[in-house]
Amino acid sequence: MFGILAADLGQLTEEQLLRYRACYCGLCRCLKERHGQLSRLTLNYDMSFLILLLGSLYEPEERAGEDRCLLHPRRQRAWFISEATEYAADMNLALSYYKCRDDWEDDGSLSALAASGLLKEKFAQVSQRWPRQCAAMADAMERLARLEKDRQEDPDAAAAAFGELMAEALVWREDRWSGTLRAMGRALGGFIYVMDACLDLDRDAAFNRYNPFRRYYGLGDNEGRFRDMLRMLLGECLFHFDRLPLVQDAQLLQNILCAGVWTGFDKKFSGNRGEKEDSFHDSGPV
Repeated sequence: MFGILAADLGQLTEEQLLRYRACYCGLCRCLKERHGQLSRLTLNYDMSFLILLLGSLYEPEERAGEDRCLLHPRRQRAWFISEATEYAADMNLALSYYKCRDDWEDDGSLSALAASGLLKEKFAQVSQRWPRQCAAMADAMERLARLEKDRQEDPDAAAAAFGELMAEALVWREDRWSGTLRAMGRALGGFIYVMDACLDLDRDAAFNRYNPFRRYYGLGDNEGRFRDMLRMLLGECLFHFDRLPLVQDAQLLQNILCAGVWTGFDKKFSGNRGEKEDSFHDSGPV
């Protein structure tokens, strides 16, 4: 389910693009600092969204710099790290561990089993540091595993399980914003799960894997059906998002939620590429 919360790079200004890349590079650097070189293999753009969201909400102090790395040895790349980056790095590690366990249990992937073994010690440390969030992840994965085992074609139940996972992951601190973040996370997690199921439907059907939309496989009107479901979930997410007092990186976050999340869907279904999803988001952040 990784890769949904990425920006639409073509719609970013040069300044926003540099900021986005610096956030990503900072996460990569932070993973190495906190969890070792191997953890950088779990890097994904979804946690960049979490960094930008929590950084905009809480405005923690940032340290920044420029460095070369193995992937970009020819020129230096800007990066920044804050306490929000450190939290996101821990969540990235925990989510990657559970994904590896899920891939092993679902598909018998030996590489996933090996990866989970390598991440186990670091995951234990993250679990001690963030017990509430990791307990929510464990509960969500257990609920999803039961649904998959029973082949229950109930997307609402599966989306709700993943929604609870995201709800707790978005809540970094228990404070006045935790209720809004949880509500946003539930809707966002549901959106991510449903989007992932839509994008994987053909492959899951081909390999006889669980998918709550299996009954829709091969039907000609799936684009409209799925888009309507996703719009409702995203609309709820954006409703709560707009209640947060975000200033820094607010437009970058809007790009991710209103455009970037649709990139894979539009590519798969080749629908109206010019259609904008920001009809939910006519007003700026509060």
